[in-house]
Amino acid sequence: MSRKLSASVRLGLGLSGLVLFFGLWEAAVQSGLLPSGMVPAPSALGPAWLDEVRGGFWQQAILDSLNHYLLGLFIGSVLGAGLGILCGMLDLLDGLLEGIVRLLRPVPGLAWVPFAILWFGLSTAGATFVIAISVFWINFYAAHSAVKSVDPELYELASAFGHGSFVGRLFKIVLPASAPGIMAGLRTGLGQGWMSVVAAELFGVPGIGARMMQASSLLATDVVVVYMLTMAMLYAITDFLFGFVRKWVLRWQP
Repeated sequence: MSRKLSASVRLGLGLSGLVLFFGLWEAAVQSGLLPSGMVPAPSALGPAWLDEVRGGFWQQAILDSLNHYLLGLFIGSVLGAGLGILCGMLDLLDGLLEGIVRLLRPVPGLAWVPFAILWFGLSTAGATFVIAISVFWINFYAAHSAVKSVDPELYELASAFGHGSFVGRLFKIVLPASAPGIMAGLRTGLGQGWMSVVAAELFGVPGIGARMMQASSLLATDVVVVYMLTMAMLYAITDFLFGFVRKWVLRWQP
């Protein structure tokens, strides 16, 4: 059986992999293996980023995207996890909504863009709606599966100690037992939310996605990659911060 790598070793390997990746990328562009007009060299990303920062575009794009990302993430997560918990606990509600869920679940967030424009116009509310829809289903299924996997004997135990009511079962059994699954869904939703930002801004709402679309129309591939890396950085930050929330919520775990 292979030994488990320590955190420091894994970090070193991860950094080494990134250095190797960017080194090979640079070499491929410089050697002509990758056309420079189609793929920017990593060495061109620094100057492109500085130009965006000096012009104020980078900071403003981040602020604009964070505005509807955080709101859409909150709405989609709360509604998705809440409805998932209720459907997992109430078989009648689960059966009633099963057909609707199967009908709407396969529809991607991008397909809701025309309705977002029609209902909310070219506004932050429309972008928030698209992100919330994308995040909703991840949290719904994560919470639903987590609740359904709770040991039925725990409900009997709760009833024996006077917690047989809906509220008693919810707070004494369901939420503690399903918390790891719900938190996993919330963490996945963080990444899905950022992946939905570009789709949410396709119709002209200011932000990172809109700035990428503007740059791509001008064939400024270096700027496009700068904002791709910016989104990766923002996801890494949100995921890192969420780790503290998850650790606090699941502090009872060994």
